[in-house]
Amino acid sequence: MISVTIEQRIVVKFHVKLGKTATETYNLLKEVYGHECLSRARVFEWFKEKCFQDGREDVEDDSLPGRPSTSKTDDNIETIGNLVRSDRRLSIRAGIDKECVWQIVERQVMGSPLSVKRFLAKYSIPVLDHPPYSPDLAPCDFYLFPKVKSALKGTRFESIEAVKEKAARVLKELTEEDFQHCFKQWKIRMERCRDRGGVYIEGDNK
Repeated sequence: MISVTIEQRIVVKFHVKLGKTATETYNLLKEVYGHECLSRARVFEWFKEKCFQDGREDVEDDSLPGRPSTSKTDDNIETIGNLVRSDRRLSIRAGIDKECVWQIVERQVMGSPLSVKRFLAKYSIPVLDHPPYSPDLAPCDFYLFPKVKSALKGTRFESIEAVKEKAARVLKELTEEDFQHCFKQWKIRMERCRDRGGVYIEGDNK
């Protein structure tokens, strides 16, 4: 199954062949895909700079220079998975850096941006924009992630599965009062950002 991003690039390519404009294409994508729609800049980029107008056929990203990544190939993933399953203590002996634990949680437990967007679109949950690169304004960044990170800190795990189970358990134990507090803090932060005309200074939340 192709990703929603690739699917939309195919639509862009199709519209180029139909003689549609980039603006028409973006408006149609936004109507169909909603929260999952490519940004206006990205649509225009693939419409023009990525050369669909010049006859480009490939909808995949251009290869980046340098040594290709081999850590995520299917063969390597399967091999590593089999090794870990055969000996749960292997990851410890191999010396997994503790700093990697949180990266595993972010990738494997918290879900991809695409899955989050699909969930929000499915249940018609509105998304509020906030200034880019402002983690202090995102509830997950200033509240949920630190709670999980704190619970994982200083613990040596025997497997990735153990990390995921622990993180999931921490999240499930959060109470209604926890979330009420989270959103009260979020409201305060957003109001401060609004009062400064969109500028939010880290540390104001203290």
